[in-house]
Amino acid sequence: MNTVVAGITYRALLGRRRIILLLLLPLALIGLAVLFLLVGEADQDTAVELMSKFAIGTMLPLLGVIAGTGVIAPEIDDGTIIHLMSKPISRPLIIQTKFLVAASLMAVFGAVPTYFTAWLLIGNEDGIAAGFALGALVAGIAYAAVFLLLGVVTRHAVTIGVIYALVWESVVGGFIPGARKFSIQHWATTIADQISASPFLRADVTLSFAVPALIFVTVGGVLWAGLRLRAFSLTGDE
Repeated sequence: MNTVVAGITYRALLGRRRIILLLLLPLALIGLAVLFLLVGEADQDTAVELMSKFAIGTMLPLLGVIAGTGVIAPEIDDGTIIHLMSKPISRPLIIQTKFLVAASLMAVFGAVPTYFTAWLLIGNEDGIAAGFALGALVAGIAYAAVFLLLGVVTRHAVTIGVIYALVWESVVGGFIPGARKFSIQHWATTIADQISASPFLRADVTLSFAVPALIFVTVGGVLWAGLRLRAFSLTGDE
């Protein structure tokens, strides 16, 4: 990890409008939990539904778009990446550093609010809060890699990312059983199910598939992004 690149990336993300977007989604999640508490619907069924549908199914992939593409796509768009690549820093190291920044933001704005919201609703009942927090953490890391790669390979990363997050993860993965095997949110649910003993939580993907898939997507995304950036033209043609 290069601390200079990390510092520049953190400042760029947390000092722009993206910080507002990063905050809005977890605040909405917490707000929904407070609403359920006020109307007396704070039970395990509600908590699992909120964590599955909103925290893991909607908030997390959208945060991935914001953080994953945000660490590099704006620099490619405005040409500042050329200045960074002209420095004596290997391009795979640049990608690895930006991935770690994106992953850390996913942990702070994704996994932590997920745990807090579940705990707010039902405390530590049946390990639901811990299970979904761990699921959100590993899925957030995978999303960081996927959307970082997307930010390198296309100038339309945000648009494609939002379509992927809302259509594939939220709609296709939610209504077509066969597609769930290739959905990061369902891999996250599998991880949550291993920690939680709640009868309301049921995973559709086996652990033996979910864990290797998460590793493959994360490692593969970072490596591929590094290779793509290595081939990136200093003239900015790509």
